[in-house]
Amino acid sequence: MAGAVALDPAVFICSHYGGRGGGGRNFAFHKKCDFARLRSMSGYLAPDKPLGEKMNSTKFPAFTSSSSSSVQYPLLSSLNEAGGGSFQRKENESVLILIRHGESMWNEKNLFTGCVDVPLTEKGVEEAIEAGKRIKNMPLDIVYTSALVRSQMTAMLALTEHHCMKVPIILHNENEESRIWSKIHSEDTKKQTIPVVKAWQLNERMYGDLQGFNKKATADLYGKDQVQKWRRSYDVRPPNGESLEMCLGRAVAFFKEQIEPQLMIGKHIMVVAHANSLRSIIMYLDKLSSQEVIDLELSTGVPMLYIYKQGNFIRRGSPLGSTEAGVYAYTEV
Repeated sequence: MAGAVALDPAVFICSHYGGRGGGGRNFAFHKKCDFARLRSMSGYLAPDKPLGEKMNSTKFPAFTSSSSSSVQYPLLSSLNEAGGGSFQRKENESVLILIRHGESMWNEKNLFTGCVDVPLTEKGVEEAIEAGKRIKNMPLDIVYTSALVRSQMTAMLALTEHHCMKVPIILHNENEESRIWSKIHSEDTKKQTIPVVKAWQLNERMYGDLQGFNKKATADLYGKDQVQKWRRSYDVRPPNGESLEMCLGRAVAFFKEQIEPQLMIGKHIMVVAHANSLRSIIMYLDKLSSQEVIDLELSTGVPMLYIYKQGNFIRRGSPLGSTEAGVYAYTEV
């Protein structure tokens, strides 16, 4: 994991686009995938909602500096415009983006997938690209994915839309030979890359003997209530599988040990993982109870934005798309 820390951000010349109704400008920035972009993105973010309420993406007016009637949800409190079009930020504020992978081929077939390594569908590819469009103006230094291909495909496709035009490079730290063989020897080229770190700890919850079976057929065989316990209970394991509590143990431990320290030093992070590993991380970030977390539903391919500031995680909702309503919503069942 150390290789990800060593890569320094490059100097970029990126386009800064004004908010809705504003004109575009170009500035040169010596910052990480520049923070000035975040100001223009604030109009595209769903504001925080109390737990248990659903968000409707069509109800929130855009942020514009000239409209007193617009609802303002600044991403970073220290984003202040100084003369000449330059922006400043406090060094203790970082961006954290969480994305559940796009639809997989077994999602489409309604099969228990777990840790089986299944690729995306065509819809999943489209969701990944759409996710990339939503976060294309966000600052970004390091990407973490699970060890499963649907997570990695989503991350790579999303990054093709990023305006900083850096090349995502998967780090291979499996052994000394893999590190040597995959080493980038040009420092100039290295500065134009975004390190992508794979971690099995971010894998989906392992569903044991249920993996590969159709969810509806399994409910018909064992009963809906039993399958619901296997799928949604916090501490009940499916046969020879993991409970959500067990998944949380590995995912949150990795987050605390590897990702949170990067946020503390000002790195901007994207995590592309799975429904249950992300539920686990969100439980930690939002201090949810075991009951609240099992009711949490996450849509495939929809980014969730957090700001890390002074040791706290502040949820900022999702960069809005054309169709989604609630992406941080509680099930009604």
